[in-house]
Amino acid sequence: MQRLAQFDVSRQFVTRPGQIAAQIVFGAVCAAAMIGVRAAVDLFAPVSGPFALIYPTVLLATLYGHWRAGVIAFVVTFLWAWYFVLPAQGSFLFTEASDPARVVINAIAALIVLIFAEAFRRVARSTVEEIRQSADRRLAQLAELEHRTKNNFALVASLLEIQKRRVSDTALHPMLDDAAGRVRTFADAYSSLSIEHSDGEDVDMRPYLDQLLDRIERAAVPDHVSLFREIDAVQLSRETAVAIGLYLNEAISNSLKYAFPDERPGKIGVFFQHRPEGWRLTIDDNGVGIEGEPSKGGGLGSNLLQAFSAQAGARHSAGPTLGGFRTEMNALREAVA
Repeated sequence: MQRLAQFDVSRQFVTRPGQIAAQIVFGAVCAAAMIGVRAAVDLFAPVSGPFALIYPTVLLATLYGHWRAGVIAFVVTFLWAWYFVLPAQGSFLFTEASDPARVVINAIAALIVLIFAEAFRRVARSTVEEIRQSADRRLAQLAELEHRTKNNFALVASLLEIQKRRVSDTALHPMLDDAAGRVRTFADAYSSLSIEHSDGEDVDMRPYLDQLLDRIERAAVPDHVSLFREIDAVQLSRETAVAIGLYLNEAISNSLKYAFPDERPGKIGVFFQHRPEGWRLTIDDNGVGIEGEPSKGGGLGSNLLQAFSAQAGARHSAGPTLGGFRTEMNALREAVA
C-alpha cells in the first residue's frame, strides 16, 4: 500500500517531454479501461448510470498520472459516455429536457474530483519529500554524532596516555594502560557501527560483527592466537548492536589478556546465534580457564560485561569449560523468563 501511494507514472522519465507523454498515455489507458468496464456493464444494465464510472477513473488517473492524465481521462470518458450510453445513443442529442442539466452537473462534479485529486497529490508528494529530507538530516546528524563519539573516546584515551607519562609511580601504569585500552575498544565499537550498516533504526548484525572482529584481529590478536566466528544474519536495534559490540570487545580483550600467558597458543571462537525466541552471543577460548580470569570476583571487566548485557536486555554468564573459558550473553526468552 505504501508503494502504491507513492506511485507516479512519470517519475521514471528524466526529460520533461517524456514525463508529459507518459501522463497523457496513462490518462488514455485509464479511459480505455473504463470504456471496457462500461461495455461489460451495458450487457446487463444498459444506459444506467452513464457517468458513474467516470469519477473513479478521473480520480485514479489524476492521483497517479498528474492533472494531464486526469484531463485526458475526463474528456475521453465523458464524451464517450455522452455519445454511446446517454440516450439518444450514438449521438450528442438529448431525448429528455433534463438531460442537458444532468450532463453539465456530471461534468462539473468530475472536474471537482480532478481538482481535489490533483491538490491532494501535490500535498502528499510535498509531505513525503519533507519527510525524506527530515530523514536525511537525521541520518547526517546521526553520522556526525557517531563520528564525534568516536573522536571523544580517542581523545580520552590520548589523555590517559599523557597522564601515564606524567605519573612517576610505575605501578599505576598497567591500570592506566588498561583504562586507555578499554576506551579505545569503545571507540572501535562505535566506529564499526557506521551509518552504512543500516538505512533505518536496525543494524545488520553479520557485517557489523564481522567488521568489528576484523578490527580486533588486526589490532590486538597476536600470532599465537587464532580467532574464528560463526554469525547468523539478523537485524537488531542500534542500541542493542552497540551493547553487543562493546560486550564482544570486552570479552575478547579479557581472553587475550588472561587466557594465553607466556605466548601460549590457542583459539578464540565467537558464536552469534539467532532463534525465533531470541539470540545468544558466546565467546569461547581454550586458554588456561579460571586460573587466568580475574573477573570472577566482580572486577571491572565483569562489571562492564554485566552492564553491557543489561543494556542489550540479555543475561551475562561466564565460567570455565572443559579446556577453556566461556563468556556468554543470552537474550533467549526461555532463558530470561
